[in-house]
Amino acid sequence: MVVPVNPVQLSKLHGTGNDFLVTSAVLTSTDAVALCDRFTGVGADGLLLLGPGTDGADATMTLFNADGSVAEMSGNGARCLAWLARREGMGNPERLIVDTGGGRRVLDLDVDPGGMVTHAVCDMGAATFDPAAIPMVGESADEVAVEWEGITVPAGAAGMGNPHLVVFVDDPATTDVARHGAQLERDPRFPNRVNVEFVRVVGRDAMDLRVWERGVGETQSCGTGACAAVAVAHRRGLVGESARVRVPGGELRVTLGDTIRLGGPVVHVFDLEIDLDEWRRR
Repeated sequence: MVVPVNPVQLSKLHGTGNDFLVTSAVLTSTDAVALCDRFTGVGADGLLLLGPGTDGADATMTLFNADGSVAEMSGNGARCLAWLARREGMGNPERLIVDTGGGRRVLDLDVDPGGMVTHAVCDMGAATFDPAAIPMVGESADEVAVEWEGITVPAGAAGMGNPHLVVFVDDPATTDVARHGAQLERDPRFPNRVNVEFVRVVGRDAMDLRVWERGVGETQSCGTGACAAVAVAHRRGLVGESARVRVPGGELRVTLGDTIRLGGPVVHVFDLEIDLDEWRRR
């Protein structure tokens, strides 16, 4: 369903600290910039628009980054969108089928006694290592030369419906993510810019990760980034087919197979209503 333009009902949710404003209203990229601003707006990493489904899907998802750019897909965002979709009666308590800019996604849902989503596992589709599909310029996504401070850092690229560059570092906690992430996001080898994951593998089934998201900056978590990181690390023989990904905002579970499955929590923070006409005037 599409609600009237004014007033606008918004829900704020997060998945492992990756926070979103979610609505079934029709808003613009300019609205996203204003609403996501953490000083003069409500504050969020992105704005999710929930739309009606077609051709077998229960819903559609449109994602604006905090800078107003459109992102193809977000694993954490899809779980947050599922919360609002269930509240509006879309899908069923066990499963939701969502069409996104990165393709169709199927979510298996856990709900509380009141029927609200608290956890979801999202089938994220398959990772691609084809440079043209990521997209990136180069002959191979497996070895992408990344250099800073006079050293070469091992890295690989992958596509999860959106582009990712996975950089292996000694310790994400001490890595200058803001500096290196901002530089690498606009690496000319990635024509659509790129999300950058800074990763340390700590065992066959665990890794630590910090992420710089294109159009947003550093976030507390990134679902597609966690999937890309595990896929790239597995391709290098560093992890098995299932891994815990520890991010600043919590922990995600990634399981590899014909497609990649991402599991994590869904937390409802609050609902609010805004006068969009007044908001736009300001």
